[in-house]
Amino acid sequence: MLQVIGAGMPRTGTASMKAALEQLGFGPCHHMYEVIQRPEQSRRWSRVLTDDPVDWEYLLEGYRSAVDWPSSYFWRDLAAAYPDAKVILTRRDPRRWYASCKNTIFEFNARAARGENIGRSSEHEEFRQAVLDVMFQTSFGATIADIPAEEPSIAGFERHNAAVIETVPADRLLIYEPGDGWEPLCDFLEVDAPADAPFPHLNEGQEMRRMLQEGARTGRFATPFDRRDDAGTATRELG
Repeated sequence: MLQVIGAGMPRTGTASMKAALEQLGFGPCHHMYEVIQRPEQSRRWSRVLTDDPVDWEYLLEGYRSAVDWPSSYFWRDLAAAYPDAKVILTRRDPRRWYASCKNTIFEFNARAARGENIGRSSEHEEFRQAVLDVMFQTSFGATIADIPAEEPSIAGFERHNAAVIETVPADRLLIYEPGDGWEPLCDFLEVDAPADAPFPHLNEGQEMRRMLQEGARTGRFATPFDRRDDAGTATRELG
């Protein structure tokens, strides 16, 4: 049963929020990494735009929280399906957000659309074409084969954030920005902050670019959440 809904767009600290929520006991936390790395997740989410009604319990089976796309794209539906769940809107400076997206996920998807091998599974390719392309067009006014322009992307980013703030009741919503730390999150979720543990800080732009380059070279896509091998390198081969 979903207890926390992340409504923030990708590249707003969602990897760090995933790690924080899991550390606070709200895990497992769903993230785009799950869809990229797990063929079964890709297959499930490939029908989210065509199924009527959508079976959210099936899509998010086993997860107690969800952040990042694809789930945050459907924040309205999830907020209605889980009326007792709390909503967290992660956000950041719009131009810094765009620069981060351009150098990471926009480039990643454009290269994949050109057929480059960057650790794709056939199931994720189906998800990319059936769902992610639509999400890009409605959010940024461009397909995944192109790198969306700055101004339409920022407009979509700000439109998304405004809709969340205007729609979700204030007592159910936390607006969270990188650097806010444990206190506002733990107060909102009514849990104690971890003793002597710094707030997770994962997936900075430079690290994500390194992961994408490694995926292009080896066909493996490593994430901050993978278990590390004997050499200390986190790797996980895609299905």
